[in-house]
Amino acid sequence: MAWVLKMDEVIESGLVHDFDASLSGIGQELGAGAYSMSDVLALPIFKQEDSSLPLDGETKHPPFQYVMCAATSPAVKLHDETLTYLNQGQSYEIRMLDNRKMGDMPEITGKLVKSIIRVVFHDRRLQYTEHQQLEGWKWNRPGDRLLDLDIPMSVGIIDTRTNPSQLNAVEFLWDPAKRTSAFIQVHCISTEFTPRKHGGEKGVPFRIQVDTFKQNENGEYTDHLHSASCQIKVFKPKGADRKQKTDREKMEKRTAHEKEKYQPSYDTTILTECSPWPDTPTAYVNSSPSTAPAFTSPQQGTCSVPDSNSSSPNHQGDGVSQACSEQLQPSATIQETQQWLLKNRFSSYTRLFSNFSGADLLKLTKEDLVQICGAADGIRLYNSLKSRSVRPRLTIYVCQEQPSSSPLQGQQPAGSGGDSGSGTPYVYHAIYLEEMVASEVARKLAMVFNIPFHQINQVYRQGPTGIHILVSDQMVQNFQDESCFLFFTVKAENGDGIHIVLK
Repeated sequence: MAWVLKMDEVIESGLVHDFDASLSGIGQELGAGAYSMSDVLALPIFKQEDSSLPLDGETKHPPFQYVMCAATSPAVKLHDETLTYLNQGQSYEIRMLDNRKMGDMPEITGKLVKSIIRVVFHDRRLQYTEHQQLEGWKWNRPGDRLLDLDIPMSVGIIDTRTNPSQLNAVEFLWDPAKRTSAFIQVHCISTEFTPRKHGGEKGVPFRIQVDTFKQNENGEYTDHLHSASCQIKVFKPKGADRKQKTDREKMEKRTAHEKEKYQPSYDTTILTECSPWPDTPTAYVNSSPSTAPAFTSPQQGTCSVPDSNSSSPNHQGDGVSQACSEQLQPSATIQETQQWLLKNRFSSYTRLFSNFSGADLLKLTKEDLVQICGAADGIRLYNSLKSRSVRPRLTIYVCQEQPSSSPLQGQQPAGSGGDSGSGTPYVYHAIYLEEMVASEVARKLAMVFNIPFHQINQVYRQGPTGIHILVSDQMVQNFQDESCFLFFTVKAENGDGIHIVLK
C-alpha cells in the first residue's frame, strides 16, 4: 500500500512539472511586458469570427447632413422618431452640410448640386390623397403656398425655383464646399387637414424632406445622391412655443424612472436618411399648368366620361370597350383599370390609382377607399367595385311592333299573352327607370331599341278610341310596376323626327 501511494506522488509531481514547463514556454514567447489584446485577437480563431463583421470602410457614410435649427420635443419615447414643433410662417434654418470623407464622390467636387425641400404628409393614408388634400387647401387659401424660402435670410443658395403646380416644394442649387443655409417657412398648420368634429382635434404630423441630386451626362440634375427627413407639427404663431413648454412641464412632473423612457430635448433637429420622394409624372415637364384641378389619365383611354344625361348605371353606349362596360375584373390591366375609372366617373382619381391593376383596386376595403377618396366618393367607388347598382324605381316591359303588322290586327293586348296570331312570340325588353320622368322613358327606349334620341319628338300613350295622350311626368309616376307596353313609331307632322306611341 505504501508503494502505491509513492507511485501516485511521483506521477503527480511529473504532471506539475510538465504544466509549469508549458506555462514557462508561453511566458518566453510573449513575455510579461509584450502581452496585449491585439495579439490575442490575431489568433486564427478570432480572425475567422471577425471576418464576418463589417470593416470600418464598409459602413454606410451619408455624403450630406441636414440640420434644422429647431428644438425637438421632450415628450418622445426612446427609439421613436423625433418630433419638432414649428410656428406657422416663421423662418427656420436648415443647414446643408457636406459630410463626405476625403476622396468620396470626387465627381461633385467643385460642382453644384440641386436640393428639393418638401413638406409632405407623415401619415401614409394622407400621402395617397395628397393631391386632393392640397387642392382643397389651395381652394381655401388662394394665392398661398404651403412652403416658401426666405431668400433674404438664406446663405449660399442660388437659382431658387418654385413651381405653381407644386405648392409644397422649393428647389435650389448650392455648392457643398461653401457654407449653405436655407431658411424655410411652412404656411399650413396641422389641424387644417384634420376632420373637424367638436373642436380641439389632434393635428396631423408633416415631414420636412430634402432630396439632393447631381448632374447627369446631359447636365440635368436627376442623379439622386441623398435624401433625409424629419417629423414636424405646425401650429399657429407662437403655438409651437406653448406646446414645447407644455411638454417640458409634463416631463418635469414625471419620476426619474419614467423620464428614462423618453428622449431628451435637443436644440437642433437632425434629418435622418430616407428613401427619395417619388416625383410625379407631370412635375417640371409641362410648363403650362392645367387649368382644371383634376389630373387626366396618363393612359389614353378609349372611353369617354359620361355626361349628366347618361349617369344611369345601366347605360352602355355603342363602341364601349369591355373593360369599361362590365364590372372591374381582378385580371384587368392598369390601362383597363384606368378606363373603368373614367367610365364610372372617377376621372379625378385616375392619377391617384395610375399604378393600380384590377386586383390592386379590388383588394382595398371600404375603410381604405373612404380614407383615400373621402366619404362620398369612397362609398361610391366601393359600391361600383362590388357592382352595387342603384335599384330602379320603376320597371316596365316594352315590345316594338313590326312595321309590316297592323297596330290593331294580329296582336294580342299587352299583358294578356305573349304570342302573335301567327304563333311568333313577342320579345319584350325590360326598361329600368331611376327617375320617374317622361324624358327618362324616351331616353331608355332610344337606348334599348337603337333609336337616335335626338329624333324622338314626343312619347304618346294610346288611349280609348285610339286617341294619343301625351306622356307626362305625372303619367309616368302613375305607371304600375312591371307594366307591359307595345309601341310603334310614326313620323312627325313636319317630317322632322318621329313620335313613339305606347299602347
